[in-house]
Amino acid sequence: MAEPGGGAKAVQAQAEGEGAATRAAVIVPVLSRQQSLAPADPSSRPRTPRVPEARLAEAIGLVRAIDLDPCHTEIVTLAAPRPGTLLGSGKIEELAARLHDDAIKLVIVDHPLTPVQQRNLERALSAKVLDRTGLILEIFGRRARTKEGALQVELAHLNYQRGRLVRSWTHLERQRGGAGFLGGPGETQIEADRRLLQERITRLKRELETVRRTRDLHRAKRKKVPFPVVAIVGYTNAGKSTLFNRMTGAGVLAEDMLFATLDPTLRRVRLPHGTIMILSDTVGFISDLPTHLVAAFRATLEEVVEADLIIHLRDLSDPDAAAQAEDVEEILRDLGIDASDETRVLEVWNKLDAVETQPAGGGGAIVISALTGAGIETLTAAIEERLSGHLRETMIVLRPSEMSQLDWLYRNGAVLGREDLDDGGARLTVRLTQAAARELARRRED
Repeated sequence: MAEPGGGAKAVQAQAEGEGAATRAAVIVPVLSRQQSLAPADPSSRPRTPRVPEARLAEAIGLVRAIDLDPCHTEIVTLAAPRPGTLLGSGKIEELAARLHDDAIKLVIVDHPLTPVQQRNLERALSAKVLDRTGLILEIFGRRARTKEGALQVELAHLNYQRGRLVRSWTHLERQRGGAGFLGGPGETQIEADRRLLQERITRLKRELETVRRTRDLHRAKRKKVPFPVVAIVGYTNAGKSTLFNRMTGAGVLAEDMLFATLDPTLRRVRLPHGTIMILSDTVGFISDLPTHLVAAFRATLEEVVEADLIIHLRDLSDPDAAAQAEDVEEILRDLGIDASDETRVLEVWNKLDAVETQPAGGGGAIVISALTGAGIETLTAAIEERLSGHLRETMIVLRPSEMSQLDWLYRNGAVLGREDLDDGGARLTVRLTQAAARELARRRED
């Protein structure tokens, strides 16, 4: 029987050692009544119900993101969740027989499991069981590329694992001998492991605090050169990295895969009318994002908190788009950001190329395809308008002594017409942002 508390990595290593692909079963539990399996929060507003088939497709995507083979997938309808096993005894017996026949040693349950539920399921199924939180932690561990990302994932994993030490391993009940002449009952193995975990967590928090201070210094330097920061947020696989690459020309990994990128990337971008901004590609959000991860990635998510403008990117082609948007808005609220503030959050609907009919952007939303580039000009214009004010068309007469401003005008505005005057000056019809118009007035006064 698999040892409780381990991850999918151990099962993968065993499968690779035997020369076989890692086979997994994916179970999506759904209540027969339209309500959450999690305890209801009376203070929360009603949530858009998620489509079971879309949940299953997302769970399969998560499994494939760490190269597992979902050879058996199933939506399990429950009349009521069982406190000890979540699933009913009949379904467990049926599933155990299926796992035995198909030689499957890993089961992914697309729902948070308590330590007791996880242990009981592993005993009943004779297989390693991983819940949604554990699976996301496995993916984040695989995707982290920077030292900061690795530290954050390890901290989140240790916090998750700490809650699963209780009665998870039989060897944890052994006792160590006490110090001194009499000895005494000593320290149980579980207490020692919990203490070692806590010491490691404390060290990681200190290291992450150092990283946070470094990020604060970098952020302070950026503020000295006052370029506005625009952060792209959205549900995982909404196309954030594709949009980032489209707007910056960068080569950030962009694949049709959940959590294809994890560590944030920042690039400087010059908009069509000269406004310079810092564009930030952030980690994707997901429903039921583990609280351990939200806490651990607080330093990374500070890029979102400090952003002057937030692009909320939504996937038009996903049937769960409305529910996904609510998940993103909930995480933004946890970060202290009002998702309904149109001056701070710009809603963008992506993957126009993947739908048959073009929708009209509702509530000021902009419809684009980051893949083909459709609607990108509209988006950049909207970003520039939010950052620098509305564009204004004006006529400017430059005296001969001011012709040195001509190059600046071409770089920071759209010159619609130009007439060279006899005295060596020029008459220009220019479209400028409010910020650029104020800067030009200042330059002409100097």
